[in-house]
Amino acid sequence: MSDLLRAPAEIKYAEELDWLESIDDNPKPFSWRLSPKMVRLFILGSERSDGLDREISQKWFSDRSFVERSIVTLASDRGLLLIGDPGTGKSWLAELLSAAICRNSTLVVQGTAGTTEDHIKYSWNVSMVIAKGQSRESMIPSPIMTAMEAGAIGRFEELTRSTSDVQDALISILSEKYISVPELESSGSDNIVFAKPGFSIIATANSRDRGVNDLSSALKRRFNFVRIPVVTNRKSEAEIVRFRTEELLRRHAIDLDVPPTLLDVLLQSFADLRASAAAASSDDEKLESALSTAEQIGVLEDAVLHSNFFGERALTARTLASSLVGSLARREPEDLAILNKYLHGVVEPRSKEEGGSWPEFLEGGRDAIATLA
Repeated sequence: MSDLLRAPAEIKYAEELDWLESIDDNPKPFSWRLSPKMVRLFILGSERSDGLDREISQKWFSDRSFVERSIVTLASDRGLLLIGDPGTGKSWLAELLSAAICRNSTLVVQGTAGTTEDHIKYSWNVSMVIAKGQSRESMIPSPIMTAMEAGAIGRFEELTRSTSDVQDALISILSEKYISVPELESSGSDNIVFAKPGFSIIATANSRDRGVNDLSSALKRRFNFVRIPVVTNRKSEAEIVRFRTEELLRRHAIDLDVPPTLLDVLLQSFADLRASAAAASSDDEKLESALSTAEQIGVLEDAVLHSNFFGERALTARTLASSLVGSLARREPEDLAILNKYLHGVVEPRSKEEGGSWPEFLEGGRDAIATLA
């Protein structure tokens, strides 16, 4: 795993998955590697009441009902559609579910305007077709078809970004559970690929993409919807940010302390900016950023890496403020004006009243805005 830039969940947590599988005596649907109870435990982590001989780390931080409904859906014959704002952890949850259920989270199709039916069905090895004709050997299965043949979970990221033709092709797969290959009819080969028990699809959709390529009512009926909300609980968000930052430090072998006071400053800053966006009367008064937890993690990661490579190997409020401005100021001059207003209207009074890290944070933010402006 050390030679992988980003190991998939089934490799990263292979030891945990192996151990859970070895003690799992609960009933399992289809060909699942873990039972629904163990899938939930793998994702949400263990508690003392579970009575396990070892601790299982928590990997996804939100209401357990979302995880349970997702697991139940995948044990049925319906697909699972995870919907939410950017940065709410939809893809991470899909990866964890796939890793726990079939130990393969890499059967992924990325939805874009350029995604075609070939990406979710099959294509052909042209050189083999020229040499030997069309056959099962010369066919290149899509990740979805591979999942069907293996009885595994196929993933479709950003479903609403794909065209209606692609979405219509997915309806047939979800309904009939097979893919017809008409090119093989004349060759005498098996021209239908059937899904094995355990096959399902986890799709994700960005709620901000509504109107890009809306899902048809027919496709909606083939999915159970699980809406993933933006994390608003301060404690939960702090756990997510801390979890991801610790992963970053381990991956880069960085020995750098993140003071809890600076984490509080970051959390409070995002809470302030979200409140300001909610009160804004027009889009021009809102940052282009979604101010998601994922973007909050990005700000902290940027600050940590900058401190490690160019700072004094210690995270400071000044560096954190510079990273926040640099990450969130995407439009000029609109975003810079919004951030400048926040610093003067909120951070400056707070720095005078509370002190602590806020004065240095204010100074770092001002310097960063001045540099960008």
